[in-house]
Amino acid sequence: MWLCVAAFVLRFVLWFLENNVTLNKLSRRQKRYIFLSFDSALVPVALVLAYVLRFSDGVPRAHVEAALPLLIIMSLFGPVVAVTLRLPWIKLMALDMTALGRIALAAVMLGLAAMSASYLLALGAPRSIPILLMVLFFTLSVGGRMLAAIILNAAFRGNKGVSVAIYGAGAAGIQLASALRQSTEVHPVTFVDDNPTLHGLIISGLSVISADRMRAMVMQGQVAQILVAMPSLPKAQTEALLAGLADLPCEVQVLPSYVDMIAGRGAEMKTVSPDALLGRDKVALDVPDIAKAYAGRSVMVTGAGGSIGSELCRQLLECNPARIVFYEQSELALYQIDRELRAAATDRGIEVAARLGSVIDARRVGDVIADEAVEIILHAAAYKHVPLVEDNELEGARNNTIGTQVVAAAAEAAGVERFILVSTDKAVRPTNIMGATKRMAELVVQDMASRAQNTRFSMVRFGNVLGSSGSVLPLFQDQIAVGGPVTVTHPEVTRYFMTIPEAARLVLLAGAYSTGGDVFVLDMGQPKRILDIARRMIEMSGAKVREEGDSDGIEIKITGLRPGEKLYEELLINPDSMIPTPHSKILRAQETCLSQIEVAGMIREVKNAIEASDPKTLRTTLKTFVNGYQRAGAQPEQTKANP
Repeated sequence: MWLCVAAFVLRFVLWFLENNVTLNKLSRRQKRYIFLSFDSALVPVALVLAYVLRFSDGVPRAHVEAALPLLIIMSLFGPVVAVTLRLPWIKLMALDMTALGRIALAAVMLGLAAMSASYLLALGAPRSIPILLMVLFFTLSVGGRMLAAIILNAAFRGNKGVSVAIYGAGAAGIQLASALRQSTEVHPVTFVDDNPTLHGLIISGLSVISADRMRAMVMQGQVAQILVAMPSLPKAQTEALLAGLADLPCEVQVLPSYVDMIAGRGAEMKTVSPDALLGRDKVALDVPDIAKAYAGRSVMVTGAGGSIGSELCRQLLECNPARIVFYEQSELALYQIDRELRAAATDRGIEVAARLGSVIDARRVGDVIADEAVEIILHAAAYKHVPLVEDNELEGARNNTIGTQVVAAAAEAAGVERFILVSTDKAVRPTNIMGATKRMAELVVQDMASRAQNTRFSMVRFGNVLGSSGSVLPLFQDQIAVGGPVTVTHPEVTRYFMTIPEAARLVLLAGAYSTGGDVFVLDMGQPKRILDIARRMIEMSGAKVREEGDSDGIEIKITGLRPGEKLYEELLINPDSMIPTPHSKILRAQETCLSQIEVAGMIREVKNAIEASDPKTLRTTLKTFVNGYQRAGAQPEQTKANP
């Protein structure tokens, strides 16, 4: 009969929980009153059960009369113990060893209180009653909480959201699983671990499986998200792990390292960086020549707050220069890079100078070079966003071309040892103002290299940089985040891609390998179709591409080529001019250049067009001096890049 009653009560509780959404809306104070009532009621229940167990054949009348005062005393003392040890404050879904210890201490205090009351009041209770009271109270209190947790999980399981697999069955993974169980948005379904000795074990209620089994679950739709919970794993191994998960059609996120969390970085889990979109292995550019070239030198980085400039500054810290000069016209960008790196530089004994200024201000550039005794200049300052520069031609030419000429001339005048220009593949047979102005900047540097006595001038040319401001990847990420559409200008547009660290490392290597007048490019493998990248990014986000006739998924919208946009980009004007360098993946090219008189005439005409606010004259000058430039909006002849 008692089993039938218990089953009926349990079924009623489940029905109540499933049909009362207001349960989750209870305040924390209300929940504490419920737990206080529960623990207080357990004391007389445990005491009665203790007598029942002690006298299995029926409690004698004399003991019943003697037990009544003890029952009243313990019923009054129970809430005091519960509040004193803060039992109602124990979170139901966080029943850990500390909580169990507090419940055990409460049980001991109740047993001692029952023993003392029986002795002092001469109630004649059997000696085993206080011991049974302790055991029963602890069992009922812990068991009741566990049963409530199971019932709540069962009742609200239908409200759980995304099913996740936790990669890493260590301490971090166990803590993450415990936290996720309290969430209504996600729920953990399994642990994944590369340690075969853990496979098949049950940890924190979840089975541990292999990576292959996890892949099968993802493909079957049983896992919609993977959370990597191995914060102590070295960066290189983490990147290798993420690369192996990049092909799965689900979102992968990484738990920040303990150092990052303590430092306040990575308060949220980070979406995996889409480096796998490179379609090739990363180029290893960690060579001793870099550190030797910059150690103990004063290095100035123009555009220090930009995507490439800021990464150059970060990597320079590893080269132990004597001083790094941040030169930037944006106050906010300069503040951010200075705040990020100053403490780390100070710890390494590296001086840091943050200098506001424009690259077209010859006096300011010269003063900074002289004041900071600059020996190497990495010129990364430029306007690079094609549509913006297309609509602001004169300012693009002023900053990209005249700015380069100003800094290069100041470098030569000051006897700077090396000057490295950061250029772009859009400078090769350009069809837009940005690429054309950068090609003119290259011509300036080539001219300076041909006649410089003390300064070695060189340049670095690379394609699109993954994750840099204005690149397609941040744009695609924003578009995917709002549900699309993802915009692609043309289905056949291809681009070369590299990572920000690769780009910055290439610039540093160029400074180490420079002999003067050379163009360095990185072997970036085959160019990638932007349409394929858009598809891959949508899939990596856990969504699917909306195909023709579908009503769900994220749409890829073809918008048409923008003015001056190429279908294909090239890295070299003359691919046959390549010369090997000490690094197998770094190529050097000696390209044709203009004479000193031609470069002087080009600069003069550009300045005249700027001073006269005459974009038409600027475009005429570009077409005259830049090989392959066609006016924006014209239909350029497309020449597919060589691999």
